[in-house]
Parts: sequence; C-alpha cells; structure tokens
Amino acid sequence: MVVPQSRFKPCIDLHDGQVKQIVGGTLSDTSPDALRTNFVASQSPAEFAKLYEDHHLEGGHVIKLGPGNDDAAREALSAWPGGLQIGGGINDTNAQQWLDAGASKVIVTSYLFPGAKFSLERLKRICHAIGKDRLVVDVSCRRRDSKWLIAMNKWQDITDMEVSQDNLDLLSDYCSEFLIHAADVEGLCQGIDEELVSRLGDWVKIPTTYAGGAKDIEDLGLVNRLSGGRVDLTYGSALDIFGGSLVKFEELVKRNSQTL
Repeated sequence: MVVPQSRFKPCIDLHDGQVKQIVGGTLSDTSPDALRTNFVASQSPAEFAKLYEDHHLEGGHVIKLGPGNDDAAREALSAWPGGLQIGGGINDTNAQQWLDAGASKVIVTSYLFPGAKFSLERLKRICHAIGKDRLVVDVSCRRRDSKWLIAMNKWQDITDMEVSQDNLDLLSDYCSEFLIHAADVEGLCQGIDEELVSRLGDWVKIPTTYAGGAKDIEDLGLVNRLSGGRVDLTYGSALDIFGGSLVKFEELVKRNSQTL
C-alpha cells in the first residue's frame, strides 16, 4: 500500500489586482483601515504562475480577495493553463468561465452559504454545472470554543456549518478536494493550528490542502505526521518569494521532489 505524504502546495493571493500576503483575520469590508498587509509583490501574477509551472507545483490556488482581481487572476491562469485552481466569487453561473480561462478547478465558499446558512441545493447545482472532479469546496474556518466553523465573505462572516466528520463526508460527495484556511492564524507566521490539522487527518477522505500559520520548513513534516500524510500544506508570509525570511521556496521544491 502506498503511504500518503504531505506536499507543499503554492498560492497566489490577489488583493486590489496585486499579489499580496495579508493577515487573514484583518480582511474587512466595514473596517478597511484594519487591514494588515505583510507583503506586496513587485512581480506579476503571471510570473508567480510561471515559477510554479517551472517547478511542477500543480494543484496550487489563486484566491481573489475581493473585487478588482479578475484581470490579475486571468493573467495567472493564462500563464499556466490547467495548472492552477481559482477561488473568490465563484458561483454556478461563472464557474465554467473560469475553467475556460485556464483554471484546473474552481474553489467555492460563499455561494454555498446564502445568508450564512449552508445550501445543499446550491452545492448540487454547481456540482451538476461543472462536474465533481472540477470542484473544490473551501471550508476555511474560524475557531469558536472547541469547534471550527466555516467562515465566508473573506472570512468575515461565520456560517452555520461546523468542520466535522459528518459535514466533510457530506461535502465530499459533491467535490473532489478541500481547501482549508485557518483564518485565525493566517498570515501570522506563529505556527499552524495543530489540533485542526490532526482532526482533518482523521476526517478527510479526499485531497485536502491546509493554509495558515506555517513558519518553518519542518512544518511540512509536522503536517505530515499530524495528518498521516492526508493533508497538504500552503506557505504564505513566511516564504522568501513573499518577502519572508523563515522558509526558502527552493527547499520546499526539494522536499516535494523527495515525496514522489
């Protein structure tokens, strides 16, 4: 039996048309002055996409954080057609357009939660529109007491759905992959949510990528141990290509090559 191994998955976070790294919990429509930005890239979205293609880093995601990012997203997707997923404002009416623009899969969150309440009907609708194999459900979450609740609308609004075994089983009937940002630690470079990663290792049955708090090259091994290799890891603000000093991109590429 092949033993799963956690891998590094890259990201391109877009805000106001630029590649940025943002402290996730500070994104707000009502308090824009509260936004904390760790990094603004001088490189274009296409340059990051080509970098990932050159190193065969498939399965990465492009996330549009708010309006004004469509052109930048299309630029990244066209630079590596079929190599990147796209999320941010995806719904049943525009999902196919983003696939046609070069996305390998589309990532959906807020559309599934009208009024912050889960709609199985909407999940079935978008699954039927594009097919399960092209759909990723973003179950990014915020911790409330001993639970993790899915957060939508740039992680500002808490929904009525808990991240749990039963709910992940339900969602996985209609999608091929999960993306999970731990919004409370996103962008802080203070460590991953170890308890969440461990729970995900017990719960998930489909490919899953975790993002939030990674600050050391050894976090990839930590995620591998905690999840039994069932969860992959995204690095953001700690990474040297995003202005960080804690983790080197080339080392992560090397680690990935060792897991093949």
